[in-house]
Amino acid sequence: MSEPRDVAARGVPLSTEGGRVVSGSLAAVVAASLFGMLGPLTRFASDAGLPGIGMTAWRAVLGLAFLVALIVVRGTGRESVAALRALSRRSRAALATAALSGFVLNASIFTAFGLVPISLALMLFYTYPAGVAVVDVLAGHERLTRWRAAALVLSMGGVVLVLAGGTGGADTGTIAPAGILLGLLASASQVLFVTLSRHGYRSVPADMATLVIMATSVVGAIVVALVAGQASGLLVPFSTPRVWPLILLAGVAAAGVSSLLFLLAIRQIGGTRAGILMLLEPVVGVLLAAVLLGESMTPARVIGAGLVLLGALVLQRGSEPELEPVLETAAGPVV
Repeated sequence: MSEPRDVAARGVPLSTEGGRVVSGSLAAVVAASLFGMLGPLTRFASDAGLPGIGMTAWRAVLGLAFLVALIVVRGTGRESVAALRALSRRSRAALATAALSGFVLNASIFTAFGLVPISLALMLFYTYPAGVAVVDVLAGHERLTRWRAAALVLSMGGVVLVLAGGTGGADTGTIAPAGILLGLLASASQVLFVTLSRHGYRSVPADMATLVIMATSVVGAIVVALVAGQASGLLVPFSTPRVWPLILLAGVAAAGVSSLLFLLAIRQIGGTRAGILMLLEPVVGVLLAAVLLGESMTPARVIGAGLVLLGALVLQRGSEPELEPVLETAAGPVV
């Protein structure tokens, strides 16, 4: 049975369904492009004295300010707060866990960008589609089909090649093991975030849910900086004005806007289609790192990176498209 007839059978107007696919796909493409800027921005900020945890904090602060302004302008604050209060205990736990995983993801990947080449960090991070597949199989939501098995083999083989494909760390000329572990930790955090964001707190508007996630990153980054004795790193922008353009771009465009669009994409076209389009992120990131930072990849790493992305693509293409129903509230559609 064709997809349009399936859609009609579910009682969803084809025009509405098509509009959601277009808008959700566009949101994913823009989000991926903005996320792809974070590697070079983080490296430039690090060279100016702002550590990874400081970048995490300032990006979240500025992203949070953008979302607060957006909610105020839209006049949806009261409805959004009401939606948060109406969450069940299970949904609140899902949102809290997603917010915590978002913080761990950002702190890990920003620190990894300063320890290993950006291309390597991104390839490690993009093993997350395979991780999502494993979680779905273990949870009984999906079957371990030939498509998924092939995707897992390709992704893991790609990671081996990426790691074995020569050295070239960010500062020392060698690969820092901590950077590798942090890249994989960011991937695991993204697996948890995507899994929970599909259905865990759908009654909360995307901008308010993203605001909660950003606020958690602010608090988490400050706590980690204090515990690790890096509190001075949080004050770098006040003593180094040239950092401001970097964190403003990272905070507003590559945090507030991109995170909101990513969540919108997941809710409008599902994790499968969003995952395909988000493959644009490492492409943008690697290209920017090559052009702006002069990073290069050995042939083995190029092949390995290709296998990781191919594995993600095979995984997505071998899955059924997800088109989630639109939730209605007194304020209108929640997406």
